Amino acid sequence: MKIIAVGMNYALHNRELGHDRVNTEPVIFMKPDSSILRDGKPFFLPDFSREIEYETEVVVRICRLGKCIAPRFAHRYYDAVTIGIDFTARDLQRDARENGLPWEICKGFDGSAAIGTFIPLEQAGGDVQQLDFRLDIDGQTVQHGSTADMLFRVDDIIAYVSRFMTLKMGDLLFTGTPAGVGPVSIGQHLQGYLGDEKLLDFHIR
Repeated sequence: MKIIAVGMNYALHNRELGHDRVNTEPVIFMKPDSSILRDGKPFFLPDFSREIEYETEVVVRICRLGKCIAPRFAHRYYDAVTIGIDFTARDLQRDARENGLPWEICKGFDGSAAIGTFIPLEQAGGDVQQLDFRLDIDGQTVQHGSTADMLFRVDDIIAYVSRFMTLKMGDLLFTGTPAGVGPVSIGQHLQGYLGDEKLLDFHIR
């Protein structure tokens, strides 16, 4: 099972992090399967970073084997969605960028890919590019977005990625985060919503 993630896929988020580059293709990175955090298990703050931030995303589950998928057929290759958190060691990421180094350490550590309960896309409204989602921390909304604002649409991302690697059943696609990312701290309660449906619920330890 692969975890494929898209960076810099919302213009306002790019601006909040000071990225002014216009990408002509999706920015893709990977997370190992050991980064998965599910079933409401707590996220334990690691000791190697002083700046762990949440990035709330819609996560798409791949349901078919596919290679070199045309964009017009990409919708056939996913069947369910949920809310996920792409936890990022922001201080390590900043150092990596400044030195032209890869992102794996700051994005792929254990527990850094929190995922909620998957629901059929039809249950979420049927259109993957018209999904509203949000993250609440301790009962207050801290991040809100819509997949309509993506710079690269889900079907185009799937087509792009499948040029380079075969997609398999069970692979997960983290589709990017909107503006509003921020730090987490011990004791906080995180709840992620797709529309009005709560799909993600866990604590920071």
